[in-house]
Amino acid sequence: MPTAVIAGGSVAGLASALALSGIGYRVLVLERAPSPPQWSGADPGSGWRRPTAPQGLQSHTLTSLGVRVLRERAPRLLAAARAAGAPVLDLTRALPADAADSAPEPGDAELVALGCRRSTLELLLHRTVGDTPGVTLRHDTTVVALELHRGHRGVAAVVTGTGERVPADIVVDATGRRALSRRWLHDAGIPVTADRTSASGLVGHTRFYRLRGRTLPGPLNRGHGVGDVYDHYAGVLHPGDDGTFSIALGSLPGDRVLQAALRTRTGFTAAARATPGLAPWLADGVSSPISPVRVISSPPNTLRGAAGPQQFPVPGLFQVGDAACITNPLFGRGMSLALDHAFRLADLLAERPDIDAAQRLAVARMTHELFLPWYEQAAGADRLRSARWQAAVDGRPAVPVPPGELPTGELPTGELPTGAEIAAAARTDGTVWRGLTRMLMTLCTPAELFADDKFLARVRQAAPAGPAPTPPPGRDELLRLVTATEGTRA
Repeated sequence: MPTAVIAGGSVAGLASALALSGIGYRVLVLERAPSPPQWSGADPGSGWRRPTAPQGLQSHTLTSLGVRVLRERAPRLLAAARAAGAPVLDLTRALPADAADSAPEPGDAELVALGCRRSTLELLLHRTVGDTPGVTLRHDTTVVALELHRGHRGVAAVVTGTGERVPADIVVDATGRRALSRRWLHDAGIPVTADRTSASGLVGHTRFYRLRGRTLPGPLNRGHGVGDVYDHYAGVLHPGDDGTFSIALGSLPGDRVLQAALRTRTGFTAAARATPGLAPWLADGVSSPISPVRVISSPPNTLRGAAGPQQFPVPGLFQVGDAACITNPLFGRGMSLALDHAFRLADLLAERPDIDAAQRLAVARMTHELFLPWYEQAAGADRLRSARWQAAVDGRPAVPVPPGELPTGELPTGELPTGAEIAAAARTDGTVWRGLTRMLMTLCTPAELFADDKFLARVRQAAPAGPAPTPPPGRDELLRLVTATEGTRA
């Protein structure tokens, strides 16, 4: 039985352990953080603090792709999440009732999301993996080096921070944004292919709440959440497990006045209540905050060269999840892509069991094909959004979207519609709404969406959108609201 050593016990690492054990690997997961405490099923999401993964305490969602992976590949985990109070949210409830083609269609069953805090999902995944035969979890252990066979013919072992040598047939880098395999390769004398990067242009502010009742205080205009990405900030609410929900407010790096206010509970509350659709959730007696405001700077969108087909192949070394690609968390795809990637890796290794350069290249190509569309979509959308937000901060007119320059990706120009045109059409046409939602929920790539002639024709033929959604407060009004709360309590 071959042995897999996985460096990192977060979502990508634990999912890889589950997937690899399913194809006959003996798996050892080495995680630098302490083991989780014993926790009660009443509130698993509050029981594990992981300073090694600060993003775990920010707002998250599991897109339709992630739910599909759990349904097909990890039903025990999905059942555990449901038992912990995580709702499966029907996205079609956000489909405008008077839109053309709004009647249910066969593919609608896929349009769901899972309302679950990342901390809860990670704990449940940890428990599921810990109960899986052939998998061992070791905490307080850091992988610092990779040992290769002579002539770089493949991995032989990893070395831990205490100097322990742990033999391995394959090694999976699941160290997240640190992507430590780049350092391991460099230290082993192997050139590392450069990354592709693009600024995310986002500072996130998140606070968690618990509802006092059983019914949702208002409609979910996004199907899995409330709010939107506006012309000068973002404000989105996501339902979670056990009656919880999170509110995430995004601002532009360097927007010091707004960020200083959003860091305070009163400023955060004022901005959240002013965001369309969020106020009913924060009304007196409806919910209570269960966390402080937590702030995090989003890393740049990054496509790791070490995980791609241009990297000198080291047989048996693979990167998963954020160690292969990072996209702006504003899009909410990270966990879903990590789950999908882990099981794709296992499928490919089962199909090509020989641990050699050809296997490594096949995994690299699969990884590149999976992540490249989402890296390009995030990079293109972030450039446009950051330009709009910067214009608002500077008090300049908004930058118009050039023809063919789409917030949905770096796609060929020409007769393609803009993101605003697609969003307007989606309010009156069910076919457009479904296509856009499938892309946003990671079920199809932007290129696949725009290769659909029916989708493009329906965008062009859509009826006028009618009244636009309720607008958010303007830049000056938002600043007035959040700074007027200084010195008050919330």
